[in-house]
Amino acid sequence: MLNWDEPLSITPPKPLQPTLPLEDQHGVIGLEDLEMGASRIRVDDKKIINCRADLNQLVPFKYTWAWQKYLDACANHWMPQEINMSADIALWKSPTGLTEDERLIIKRSLGFFSSADSLVANNLVLAVYRHITNPECRQYLLRQAFEEALHTHAYQYVVESLGLDEAEVFNMYREVPAIHNKAAWSLPYTQSLADPNFHTGTPETDRRLLRDLIAFYVIFEGIFFYVGFVQMLTFGRRNKMIGASEQFQYIMRDESMHMNFGIDVINQIKIENPHLWSREFQEEIAHMIREAVELEYRYAIDTMPRGVLGLNAAMFNEYLKYIANRRCAQIGLAELYPGATNPFPWMSEVVDLKKEKNFFETRVIEYQSGGALSWD
Repeated sequence: MLNWDEPLSITPPKPLQPTLPLEDQHGVIGLEDLEMGASRIRVDDKKIINCRADLNQLVPFKYTWAWQKYLDACANHWMPQEINMSADIALWKSPTGLTEDERLIIKRSLGFFSSADSLVANNLVLAVYRHITNPECRQYLLRQAFEEALHTHAYQYVVESLGLDEAEVFNMYREVPAIHNKAAWSLPYTQSLADPNFHTGTPETDRRLLRDLIAFYVIFEGIFFYVGFVQMLTFGRRNKMIGASEQFQYIMRDESMHMNFGIDVINQIKIENPHLWSREFQEEIAHMIREAVELEYRYAIDTMPRGVLGLNAAMFNEYLKYIANRRCAQIGLAELYPGATNPFPWMSEVVDLKKEKNFFETRVIEYQSGGALSWD
């Protein structure tokens, strides 16, 4: 018990010691220098990877495109519950509402996308964020991670609304070969990034990071998603499953922004590290893209054993080659499929989503909003 009549004897506190390790040579923590009077960060100090500058200093910006993408993503906020599913539920429950082939597409789409966006979110949080050593890019990655969670939420919302077997849908990546094969192809390109012993800083490891970012953004998000996008948006174009289709429109808009951000990161790494972009490496990437096109085409065949909704697998064979050519051009590779054309020109209009068509006597009047969607 304190004796208030006696003077207190107070021992001066010891200087605070950081409880977390300072930034190591690979920039994981981002606390390189805690000393008073440390020099300020200059724009030229910043790099996408292998940066020694303090990651806690957001400004001055070097990559203004990354910050703008973050602002654009924040303006594009939406929530699944804002989409009315009443008509979808009635159509799904009607014994004559949808054919078995149409139901198969919807289930397969939900099965693939639910696991795919979960894989993407985990890869962002556990791997990609760790190796990107630029704060404005990390700011966008944080927003992207939230959007991936939002997409998984949307799939769950559709599954719950329609009364589907949740275990069946969320286990398709284990049980349906066409879905499993895409996930299995992707895993080797994410495992090295998540390995706690993997660090960039050498030509070999930097090239591996660049390869895995291409697999992640250009192939997984830029090719593997597109059969499902076309299929689900075609339902909406035919006035079927319009609530689910509406959500996939927003998801595709988000994913297009994610892919474009990733491609900017990839190209910036190439600019800052031109020695990584060797002829042998380009051939390796081209081979990866060819493999992806084949896997996605097999998925199209699996989900559409017969023609449905005015679509057939052969149309996707052409479309995927067209998409692959676009992805090659975006990262500086030569076309792999000269002459491939786009059988779905309306898809480019969906990506540039601003205003939506009428449905349920309501209309989304603005996709971009500072808060929630606005209805009239």
